Amino acid sequence: MRIIILTMLFTTGLSSLTFAQQKKENLKVPPAVEKAFQKSHPNVKAKWEKEADKYEAGFKQNGHKMSELYTPAGTLEETEVEIAAKQLPASVSKYIVQQKLGNIKEAAKITKADGSVLYEAEVKSGDALFDAKGNFIKLQKD
Repeated sequence: MRIIILTMLFTTGLSSLTFAQQKKENLKVPPAVEKAFQKSHPNVKAKWEKEADKYEAGFKQNGHKMSELYTPAGTLEETEVEIAAKQLPASVSKYIVQQKLGNIKEAAKITKADGSVLYEAEVKSGDALFDAKGNFIKLQKD
């Protein structure tokens, strides 16, 4: 009886994992999005994810982990580049220490389509966002 139950649990878990992978791998990226990405990054392969109603391309370029967010029409909304925590404005680290948000796990510089810049610091409770001068904007909970 135990073997039957274990086999059923294993099979259910395996099929769930397979379904999750298929769902991610079968993401249909609109041609306009793919074309816009390839125009900016010829010969770069991206891993695509759906983020709300938009499409996020994750890729590496010049040794940096990056991502870009596109509308379904292929309009670039933002580019995110991973940076070292020490590259964040000094006021970001100061704020995180003062507010006791924990260690910075990852940091990124986000450039919006209009050229405005944000900084993101991943901490224990979520992603802390800051403006270009390092002023706190909000904490996005995980």
